[in-house]
Amino acid sequence: MAMNSFFKKVFSYMNPSVNPNIEPAFTEWQQHLPTLWLLGKTGAGKSTLIQALTGNSAVEIGNGFKPCTQTAHSYHYPVDNPLLCFLDTRGLSESDYDPHDDIQACKDRSHALIVVLKAEEPEQSDVLNALKQIKKSGDIKHFLIVHTAISSLGSHTEQQQAILHNQTQIEHVLGGSVQSIQADFSPETGDVIGLDTLKTTLAEMLPILSLFTNTKAHISREEGNFNKLKTEVLWYAGAAGASDAIPAVGFVSVPAIQGKMLHSLGNQYGIEWTKQDFIEFIGTLGTGFMVQYLSKLGIRQLVKFIPAYGQTIGSATAAAMSFSSTYAIGRAACKYLYHKSKGETVTKEEMKAVFEQAFESIKNVAETEMHKTDTLEKRQSKHTSDMKSELKQGKR
Repeated sequence: MAMNSFFKKVFSYMNPSVNPNIEPAFTEWQQHLPTLWLLGKTGAGKSTLIQALTGNSAVEIGNGFKPCTQTAHSYHYPVDNPLLCFLDTRGLSESDYDPHDDIQACKDRSHALIVVLKAEEPEQSDVLNALKQIKKSGDIKHFLIVHTAISSLGSHTEQQQAILHNQTQIEHVLGGSVQSIQADFSPETGDVIGLDTLKTTLAEMLPILSLFTNTKAHISREEGNFNKLKTEVLWYAGAAGASDAIPAVGFVSVPAIQGKMLHSLGNQYGIEWTKQDFIEFIGTLGTGFMVQYLSKLGIRQLVKFIPAYGQTIGSATAAAMSFSSTYAIGRAACKYLYHKSKGETVTKEEMKAVFEQAFESIKNVAETEMHKTDTLEKRQSKHTSDMKSELKQGKR
């Protein structure tokens, strides 16, 4: 099967001597990472929860966290190819705390606000005052209350009364019921009791978290090997989607990003791609794959230029498609490279099944994340339009 010009371009980008400028795509993705904002008094257990969610017991202020506002620090996870941002507010105890900058840091991202409350502390005025201001912004869509240190209280009745008191305070400020869970810390092992419930609940709010909470046993060594590389593949997928949200950019940046991803994955498996390998890989995905992929890529690029529609549904759809297809190509490449490194062959049926399964499994995440990126583009466009309008009025 002969390669057309598009896939020749992808293959050329797999060559390390070809260095397209795809850094802006990675920057765009990193600036809009899905964010978990943790709000709570010092000692409530915010850092412990982050340690539990990331599996990194070394996460603490000054070790991984970086200042992002005057009152908050951010932590990107994983460190090398981040897919998630934690925002930890540190200034609640200050009488003049203003969450404006922290709100801006979360704005236009897929995000959830986790209110961490220590059960034995009924005095939560700092948290309540901050929530009043956060609510006014209207930008936070998902709230979760995590009640901690429950076992430090005496009887079960006392524990429930303390939880109800703090829950009621928060719900009164937010004006309605708020989902909550309980998470306690084992003094013997340091484990978080209720961690599975926390992960499941957060994954419903931020679908990308489901990628970190799937603990099912791997069926094969190949799947286990891919799991070690999943973060890298997702990083490239996110960058492809983020760049594709901008008109006229995706058709150039997406193949470059995919080419660099395939080159990197080849290194992971100790294989240097040859032209024949690449042709064989594309061929295993089916004879109709190339035509179908190219037609969808071309259509979703063109639709972004349609007035109104192209700047709303068109851009979001294009970005989600590039996110999903890049992830699926990466997943299929890992299977191909794994078997090739073992001197084994893999059937077209197996490859097509892996590609399609990967595409479907990531689609919900892609649509959620790329919708937020697209919303940012629309807000920026509106902001620019408003500025132009103000300038015109000023001239009159």
